[in-house]
Amino acid sequence: QVQLVESGGGLVQAGGSLRLACAASGRTFSSYAMGWFRQAPGKEREFVAAINWSGGRINYADSVKGRFTISRDNAKSTAYLQMNSLKPEDTAVYYCAADRGGSYADTRRSAYDYWGQGTQVTVSS
Repeated sequence: QVQLVESGGGLVQAGGSLRLACAASGRTFSSYAMGWFRQAPGKEREFVAAINWSGGRINYADSVKGRFTISRDNAKSTAYLQMNSLKPEDTAVYYCAADRGGSYADTRRSAYDYWGQGTQVTVSS
């Protein structure tokens, strides 16, 4: 069992930056792939970014490529999402998730076994 806790959300102006963190409990963090998803009001939860266990495979949604960077620190059992050049359309609750099939940076929600509670990101225009 893995517990995930997100932090770092908040209110920022368009063009600003935020860094989200996802702290994981348990000793097996380094074997999991990690993903970030987001859900805006009235919309489906959508993929944002994913990183495999080693950091050697990374995927991004087209909407965030060049602006967001996913990373991980296995020694700290933490995954990160650096978000730059934020836009109002990035406003959503951001969730981190862990995938026991750690070799892939999967973009599918169904691939992930554990989810955090989410952190709100609001970008004002």
